[in-house]
Amino acid sequence: MMRWQVNSKRTLYRDQWVHLQTADVELPDGRHLDHRLIETGPGAGAVVVKDEKVLLLWRHRFITDTWGWEIPIGGIEEGESPEAAARRELEEETGWRSVGTMHYLCYIQPSPGLMTAEHHIFKTELVQHIGAPIDGFESERIEWIPLADIGSLIDKGDISAATTMSALLRCLI
Repeated sequence: MMRWQVNSKRTLYRDQWVHLQTADVELPDGRHLDHRLIETGPGAGAVVVKDEKVLLLWRHRFITDTWGWEIPIGGIEEGESPEAAARRELEEETGWRSVGTMHYLCYIQPSPGLMTAEHHIFKTELVQHIGAPIDGFESERIEWIPLADIGSLIDKGDISAATTMSALLRCLI
């Protein structure tokens, strides 16, 4: 059996967003690794499709110093359902509100070899513009992008965030 056994974990750093640990991991052949792992809270996001276009945010990620198109997504607050979090994040980051059904689209673990992050993604098609985004600092611009352009945006590297790419590709199949 190829299952790795975790013998112990030790905290290296912890705050309200992230828990960095080191783990003594035993491989199936008996060797040990001193492996790092990051625990984060779950997140939820929304893919909004209207008239063959998808609502995306053009944003800078300082960690990688890159720009790209992303879906609205964020953390699930204590006591909040994934769907409620997806609705809230959509409004806060885009100024658009889902006034229809939010269909569960997919579950994504963006980097399971390093972190526990899990993202619950919903799809909605009936939205209403309610004003400027509350979290205007999240993106430089918000645009309706033709679904037909998604492949070329991926090819150009303008969509590279794992959750966004997975969710959009899931919409296209």
